[in-house]
Amino acid sequence: MAHAKIIHVKESSAELKRLQKNQPLIIIKRLNMLIELKKNGQAGIPKRQLAILIGVDPNSIQSWRTIYSDSGITGILSHGRIGFKPSLISPEEHKKIEHKLLQPKNALRGYKELMQWIKEELGKDLKYTTVVEYSKRHFGSKIKVARKTHVLKDDEKVAVFKKTSVKSSKKSLLK
Repeated sequence: MAHAKIIHVKESSAELKRLQKNQPLIIIKRLNMLIELKKNGQAGIPKRQLAILIGVDPNSIQSWRTIYSDSGITGILSHGRIGFKPSLISPEEHKKIEHKLLQPKNALRGYKELMQWIKEELGKDLKYTTVVEYSKRHFGSKIKVARKTHVLKDDEKVAVFKKTSVKSSKKSLLK
């Protein structure tokens, strides 16, 4: 069995605990690793045992130890995430799409028609998956779901049908 890699932590335990405050979970776990390394001092601690103490994968421990050896505490405190991509659709375009999707008489029949409408009206050539995921996320749309009412349904005929169907069903119940 290989010997434990000995890492000399320059920062004090109090300083590491102070740094833990207001940090994301990934940084807190890295700092917990440094605190455990500081406790063991000259004896060293194997990466698998350290991984069990902290609750992470041993490969993470190995990479974090390498980061600390190469760039110190600044490397440990930076996690390299740059944030989210900006949306391809602006708020004004979002409102136009929402208005188009909420029109019951002039509705679109699918995502391909929505893609074509976006290309013609907004001048954006988006991928199919982008349109589908955006519609699901923002408008709660689903693929292959029937509409609640028919687009060409006449409300007056429905009212007449309901009036006559109620009378005929009552007569059939009385018989």
